[in-house]
Amino acid sequence: MKLKINKLAKSTRVYRKLHKIVAIVLVFFILLMSITGVLLTWKSELLLKPETSKIEQKKSTLIPLETLQQNAITFIDSLNLSTTINRIDYRPAKGIAKVRFEDHFTELQIDCYSGKIVSVKQRTDTIIEMIHDGSIMDYFIKNDVSLFKLFYGTLIGLGLIFISVSGIFLWRNPKKIKKIKTFTIN
Repeated sequence: MKLKINKLAKSTRVYRKLHKIVAIVLVFFILLMSITGVLLTWKSELLLKPETSKIEQKKSTLIPLETLQQNAITFIDSLNLSTTINRIDYRPAKGIAKVRFEDHFTELQIDCYSGKIVSVKQRTDTIIEMIHDGSIMDYFIKNDVSLFKLFYGTLIGLGLIFISVSGIFLWRNPKKIKKIKTFTIN
C-alpha cells in the first residue's frame, strides 16, 4: 500500500509541476482568447459591428452586382485606401450590399436600388475576431497561409486539454491517497 501511495504522490507532483508550467506559459493567451470570445458573443449588444442600414424598399429593379462593386471601389479609392475587396454580402431582400475589404477594416453599405453609399464604418468585430483566432499576426506580416493562426490555435487548444486533464488528476489523486490511507488504517 505504501508503494502505491508513493507512486500516486510522485505522479501528482509531476502533474502539478507540468500543470503550473503550461498554465504560466499560456495564461496571457488564454485570457486574451477568453476576453475576445466574450466580446464576440456580445458584439451586437456592444455595437462592435455596424448595424445594417435601413433603406426605403423600392419596387424598381436591383442594380447589377458589378455596378455595386465598381461604386465601392471608386468610393474607397477616393479615401486613398486599398480597393481589394474581401467579400460582398449581398442582401437583396433588404436592398443592401455590405462590402468588406482585404487590407483594412472598412465596411461600406450600398443601396442595391440606387448604388449610393449609405454607410461607411469600421468592422471592430473583425479586428476582435482576428485577435481571438490569432490571424491578426498573419494579417500584419501579410501571410496568406495562416501559419501563425494554426500554430496559435493548436498551442492554446492542446494546452487547455492538458491543463484540464492534469487538473482532474490533481483533484483526484489526493482523494485516492486519502482513501488508501483510510482503508489501510482500518
